[in-house]
Amino acid sequence: MDILSLARFQFGMTTIFHFFFVPFSIGTGLVVAIMETMWVRTKDKMYLRMTKFWGNIFLLSFAVGVVTGIIQEFQFGMNWSDYSRFMGDIFGAPLAIEALLAFFMESTFLGLWIFTWKMVKPWLHVTFMWLVTIASMLSAFWIITANAFMQHPTGYAIKGGRAVMTSFPKLIANSQAWYEFGHVIAGAIAMGGFLIAGMSAFKLLNDKLKEKEFFKRSLKLGLVIGLIGSIAVFAAGDQQMKALIEDQPMKFAATEGEKENTPNPAPWKLVDFMDTKTHKDKFSIKIPYMLSILSYHKPSGSIQGMDEANKELQAKYGDENNYYPPVNTLFWSFRIMALFGMAMLGVAVLGLFFARKKSRLLFRQKWMLWIVGLFTFVPFMTNTSGWLVTELGRYPWTVYGLFTIKDSVSPNVSVGSLLTSNIIYFLLFSILGAIMVALVVKELKKGPENEDSELINAPLSSDKEVDPFNKEAFE
Repeated sequence: MDILSLARFQFGMTTIFHFFFVPFSIGTGLVVAIMETMWVRTKDKMYLRMTKFWGNIFLLSFAVGVVTGIIQEFQFGMNWSDYSRFMGDIFGAPLAIEALLAFFMESTFLGLWIFTWKMVKPWLHVTFMWLVTIASMLSAFWIITANAFMQHPTGYAIKGGRAVMTSFPKLIANSQAWYEFGHVIAGAIAMGGFLIAGMSAFKLLNDKLKEKEFFKRSLKLGLVIGLIGSIAVFAAGDQQMKALIEDQPMKFAATEGEKENTPNPAPWKLVDFMDTKTHKDKFSIKIPYMLSILSYHKPSGSIQGMDEANKELQAKYGDENNYYPPVNTLFWSFRIMALFGMAMLGVAVLGLFFARKKSRLLFRQKWMLWIVGLFTFVPFMTNTSGWLVTELGRYPWTVYGLFTIKDSVSPNVSVGSLLTSNIIYFLLFSILGAIMVALVVKELKKGPENEDSELINAPLSSDKEVDPFNKEAFE
């Protein structure tokens, strides 16, 4: 074990665990906002009950996401101080805006949403939830803007050995930022839909369930949102991968397992096992024309291989580095992401088909409900695989073409301190994860019948205005 490996492991562990909850809260927050909007528009009390019930699970994900985000920031300062010095001027602006504007807005309106159920009109209350959803997406945008600079630096100059921002508009206009943002938000929408649909399916497996109509409606709405998100993921992911052909050709070649320049037209490797030392294929299954079609949307065109990309990088940045990323990890991570993404799309389409009024087969066949239920966990694997491609693909850089990983580690950390903090973080994440799962399971077992009956049975709106500062408002 060495300092660099332990620091990288800690970064990967904290990032992956935190990113479990970022799309979780964004996606479920959007679903809850849609449910409450449907209540306000239709006056159907079922949607109000759905809002209250699924809103509780959204709040759990938000709380755990905040805690894991704080831990991630802490390990940045602890293990990557040289990186922080190099990137501080660039990172400072978007992260400050994220904390002072987006997160502040998100927290403020979330508090108003939680505590003003009986104090404001329904249309105003649902507005709070939509503002929470918009703020959470804005928060993601500013963090992604900082990450996109690491992928494709723009609007900067190197002064005194540090990256200094020269153009804030260029920073936020970075093409990679918008590709990443679209991909992340689409993935969050799909995740929110499938979480609601999957948990509802698990509840419907219980033959003695009293609230079957509640969870049937939740499942169908979840599948609709999951379908929209899955389609958007493919559109955003396609644009992002096409951009990599120009911006990061080594990453693109690694995700496709291409050592040498491909022929024209280029076949696509469905399966590939590569020797990481020689970068030669041990075994592969290829589909003719498919890589050209996927890359250029036409049955022609070749892709630059890793060997040529490595030579170009060595000529540009020096031949002391080996610029090959972890090929097998990228290759299979990309295929896991794509496979599960297609599976989510398929399950959403078939689930809605078999849940339609003329059929309702989905609700009569337990094996179908089991499939939808198991897809509760699929978005976590899909999002994690996507981020492995994004982050590992720019090896050996932390900031592409400007700053390497080995130059980014704090000079004063030791193997002992990193090993200790890794163990502590792992135990902490395990405890947080167990608490999160236990609380969600407890909420599901409790069911929607225990929600605030006084609010549920109250009229949709009242002509009587309530002053929130009167003591009666708090009684």
